[in-house]
Amino acid sequence: MKPAAAVALLASLAAAALLATQAWGAGLLAGALFLVCLRAPRGRRRLYLLGTGISALGVFVLTPLIETIGSHPLWTGPIVPVLGQLDVTSEELASAALNSLRLAAVGLAFAAYALLLDHDRLLQTVRFARPAALATRLMPTLERDAAGFVEALRGRGVEVTGVRGRAALLSPLLASSLERGLNLAEAMEARGYGRSGRTSTPSPPWRLRDSAAVLAAAGIVVIGALWL
Repeated sequence: MKPAAAVALLASLAAAALLATQAWGAGLLAGALFLVCLRAPRGRRRLYLLGTGISALGVFVLTPLIETIGSHPLWTGPIVPVLGQLDVTSEELASAALNSLRLAAVGLAFAAYALLLDHDRLLQTVRFARPAALATRLMPTLERDAAGFVEALRGRGVEVTGVRGRAALLSPLLASSLERGLNLAEAMEARGYGRSGRTSTPSPPWRLRDSAAVLAAAGIVVIGALWL
């Protein structure tokens, strides 16, 4: 499948989750995206899944404490300045579950995008969104650079462990990203980026399954808006 068609599918799943009004619908989409993310290598997917899970859990925990809706209290707490009285209602729990599952679906969609797509092919095919594709390509590129630095240090007998050891990678990562940015700018200028008549590598033609994926993406958004 072409990366552009895969992006359309992932974006449609995230959009359907945001449009969903029932927690089960958003949970179904989040579960499907979670299964997609499991196709990535375990070492790479861990950070994305952990970050998404912590963010979604934070929304679920904080929403009932800062939101004031519903008339069926389950717990009544103390009065806090500015926030008022802390309480938890069944309606607030339902809202927290929906919003946390929405956030989880969006985070998992981005994780699948970062972990499974070929970003170089995506830049080649999605010409109208190249600035956005270049920006989102940064995280996977930094991740590959960090893995290369770790392997190089292991070859010299240095084991990178703990927060302090990984923080030491920030300086070489910054230097390599700046160097890559200069090289990319020179390559874009040499190929006449932004001017008419610029060169480009021929991209493979769209196949039937690519077109079907785009149509399925539109259908997923409609289903999310009408039935989830």
